[in-house]
Amino acid sequence: MGFLQNLFKNQEDSVIGVDIGASSIKVVQLRKKGGKAILETYGELALGPYAGVEIGRATNLPAEKVAAALADVIKEANVTASTAVMSIAASSSLLSFIRMPDMDRKRLDDMIPIEARKYIPVPITEVAIDWLPIPKEENSFSSFEKPSIPGSGPKEKTIEIILVVIHNDVIARMTQISELARLATQYFEVEVFSSIRSVVDISTESHLLFDMGAGSTKLYIIERGILRSSHMVNRGSQDITLAISRSLGLPVGDAERVKRTVGISAEPDNKALAEVISLNLDYIFTETNRVIAAYQQKHRKNISKVILTGGGSLLKGFLDVARKRLETEVVMGDPFSKTEAPAFLEPVLRNAGPEFAVAIGAALRKLEEMS
Repeated sequence: MGFLQNLFKNQEDSVIGVDIGASSIKVVQLRKKGGKAILETYGELALGPYAGVEIGRATNLPAEKVAAALADVIKEANVTASTAVMSIAASSSLLSFIRMPDMDRKRLDDMIPIEARKYIPVPITEVAIDWLPIPKEENSFSSFEKPSIPGSGPKEKTIEIILVVIHNDVIARMTQISELARLATQYFEVEVFSSIRSVVDISTESHLLFDMGAGSTKLYIIERGILRSSHMVNRGSQDITLAISRSLGLPVGDAERVKRTVGISAEPDNKALAEVISLNLDYIFTETNRVIAAYQQKHRKNISKVILTGGGSLLKGFLDVARKRLETEVVMGDPFSKTEAPAFLEPVLRNAGPEFAVAIGAALRKLEEMS
């Protein structure tokens, strides 16, 4: 989003996308050449060891330790650039959809902070606000006109706005991490907008972006490349690991390894493991179907596709189960398809793609500006 831009000026040809998640940090370095995004390097580092817990566990580290981990993954991945775009977690932001009178940009800039007070539970001076207008669909005036009462005059035209709010403390923390890691961060961007850029193609159809992280699963409905709805499910891949640990009597580290390598398998020897995983996925899939049904009923539009992102979706067998449980087409997000890389890396990048959707989308934002 635009309110946190140009923190530094830098004319490097390459840019880093940084995604600081609950359980790991992902970085991607891209370079623009001939109008194409060239993948130069990428890397991931688990945060669990920096917090004294197992790999895969969600963490809540101080800025200094996050910066140390970021510096480590930058070194390990042989990142050479310093110009960066960093994502901000959905849990550290507030997204609201509000309706305003249709007026020029300058007047909206003045009016939206006043309207935003209704949606922000803290003093307006403690947050940064940005907003994005949702383009009006052709031949669909009813949803953008306030119905008039007979005899009250013409209808009032309105516009729908995505309101983005981030607490100043979050911005200060991210700035500190960036400075300690010696990055020249150009933008901070809420992670959903990075993901949309990397895995969602602009289409007249409606898509659901399913982002399963360690601590939660985010559900975003996208229309014509624009965010239309946002939901949070307080279950993630960490919950599956802990359930496996409890049910099968395994140390958490072993449970994480079994989850990743065996996953949901139809083999008789793995029946108990599959049942534990399935029970924990039930709630997430039930909530996802509820969100899809509510949207389709309200807007009279079908969700044509579910796009899977986040490290949780890399659980072995997850795609097949999702296709059975969700009531529409399901595909894996492929953000590396927006980049060019050696052909021999294609299978590796396709498999790793869902985890790097945010980092790639963040880097692509800066590349779009480069001539």
